[in-house]
Amino acid sequence: MLINAAICNFENNGGGDRELWQRMHDRLASLDLHLLLRQEVWDAQDNGNELARAAEAVLGMAGLIGRDCCTALYHDPNLFTPADEFPDTGPMWVLPPTVRSLRLTGTAPGAVPLIVGSYHLNYCSTTTRLSEAERLTQWNDRWVKADGRRVHCPALLGGDNNSYPVPGAPGDPALPVLEEITDEPHRAHRSYIGSDGMRRMDDRADDTLRTAGLQDVARHLATTTGNIAAVAATVDACFTHGPGSRIDRIYASRQLLPAVRDLEVIGMKGLSDHHTVVVRLDRDTLTDILNNPIGRAV
Repeated sequence: MLINAAICNFENNGGGDRELWQRMHDRLASLDLHLLLRQEVWDAQDNGNELARAAEAVLGMAGLIGRDCCTALYHDPNLFTPADEFPDTGPMWVLPPTVRSLRLTGTAPGAVPLIVGSYHLNYCSTTTRLSEAERLTQWNDRWVKADGRRVHCPALLGGDNNSYPVPGAPGDPALPVLEEITDEPHRAHRSYIGSDGMRRMDDRADDTLRTAGLQDVARHLATTTGNIAAVAATVDACFTHGPGSRIDRIYASRQLLPAVRDLEVIGMKGLSDHHTVVVRLDRDTLTDILNNPIGRAV
C-alpha cells in the first residue's frame, strides 16, 4: 500500500465563493490522500467550525486547524492516530505552522510516531523566512527515551516557502533573474543582500532545512532516480513575478527517504494559484522505519 501525503495552498478557503471551495475540495478528495498539509485555511473556524467540518466530510479525513487558521493538518483516521500536538511553535511566525505527531496503524507498541507539519513561510521578508526555517529544524531534532536509549522521531514537513530551492537538482526550474521581475516590491520580497553586497534570489530557507537533515523529497527523486517531473514548478509563470517556480516543497528526515516511491505535482489551474504536491510513501517500508528508529545512548 502507498500512503499519499500532499501539500495544498488554497487562498480562497473562505472568500465567499463556496462553489470554488467545493470544487477544490472535491479535487483533493479525488487524490485519495492519507495526509494533507494545508496552508491558508481562512475562516475555517467561523460559524462554529462550519468550513472545518465541511472539509473533513468531503475529504473523509480528520483535521487539526492551527492558530489563526493559517495552516492545518488532515489525516486518514483509519491509518493514523494522533499522539501529541505542538501548539508552541515559537514566537517569530507571521503565519504559524500546525505540527503534531501521528502513530501509524500496524506499527509495534514501541514504534516512534511520525511528526507531521504544515507551514507557510513569510511572503515579504527574507529575514523572517530564514528565522522561521531555522525554527522548523527543531522538528528533525525530536528524541524520546526507549529501552535505555534515545530514539529519533522522523519528520515530514511541507508548505509554501515563498522562496527557492538551492540550484543544482536536474530539471529544477531556473532561478528568476532579479532585473526581469517587473513587480519591484516582489524583487525585495524574494531576494537578499549577500556578504559581498550583491543581491541574490532567496534560497536560504531550503539551505537551512537541508543542512539540518530535512531532505527535499523532489530533489532527492530527481537526483537519485532521474525523475525530473518531481521538480516541476508549483506556481506558474507570471508577468509581474517571473517564471514558474518550485516554492511549495515537502521535506523529510533522511531516514524516511527509503519509503519514498514517487512525487507528483498535480495541476490546480482554475482552482488555485498553487499546484498540489503529492508524495507517495510505501507503507511497509515506513512501518519498518518507525518500528526501528535511529537511536543513540542516553
